[in-house]
Amino acid sequence: MSDFLNEMALLSTVRVAHIDDVAIAARAHHRPPPPAIDTRGFGLIAEIKFAAPSKGVPTGEAQPIAAAVERAKAYSLAGARAISVLTEPTRFGGALEHLAAVAASVDIPVMRKDFLVDPIQVLEARAYGAGGVLLIIRMLDEHRLDQMVQLAHELGMFVLLEAFDADDLARGAAFSNCLLGLNCRNLHTLEVDPSRFELLADAFPPAVVRVAESGLIDADAVRDIARAGYGMALVGSALMSNPTPGVLLSEMIQAGEAVR
Repeated sequence: MSDFLNEMALLSTVRVAHIDDVAIAARAHHRPPPPAIDTRGFGLIAEIKFAAPSKGVPTGEAQPIAAAVERAKAYSLAGARAISVLTEPTRFGGALEHLAAVAASVDIPVMRKDFLVDPIQVLEARAYGAGGVLLIIRMLDEHRLDQMVQLAHELGMFVLLEAFDADDLARGAAFSNCLLGLNCRNLHTLEVDPSRFELLADAFPPAVVRVAESGLIDADAVRDIARAGYGMALVGSALMSNPTPGVLLSEMIQAGEAVR
């Protein structure tokens, strides 16, 4: 793994040690089933995050929960298929409370995006209302990855497996019942290279929903990835920095749908 992922894995492991396993498991298993994600045609997962290491540390929102809920409602009204919420607190300004508030405010599934390393964090995600989780393939060995995918599906959640190269995509081929995403970010420099979406398109296994992640800034970028065979996109920074995110989101969705 890169130094960045190693750092995030260590921080995540520290957080795991403070989870009340019994209480979280009880909360997760007693929640009603989450809404299912619609993967027909072309769809977009819209992200809420208040910081990004590649863009420096912002001052943050004075009222992050209220800001997250307002943005989530705008995303939902604009046609997002799901909402991704960053819950990593150290480098991304996230919190599980953001996830819970967003999940309670919209009718579409909400995905926990974090650097998850332990099954208890999948239970934690569901306990706070998540209907999906993102799992980074190279952070998990085969046994742990399989364990966390199975647990998420038992809880009625969708799984987005995140890959960074052809080797990751090859490992993701074992999970045909998951979304498979390619993040075009360089883990060493944290810079994005959208050309990788087309370069690695043929490395995806057949009959899987391909998700393009990072570096998508406008409708033209979404049109390009749809033409390359991607059925979904995960968009964060472009929406978070836009004063009218619902408008941009609608434009992106329309661009992808026009191709698909």
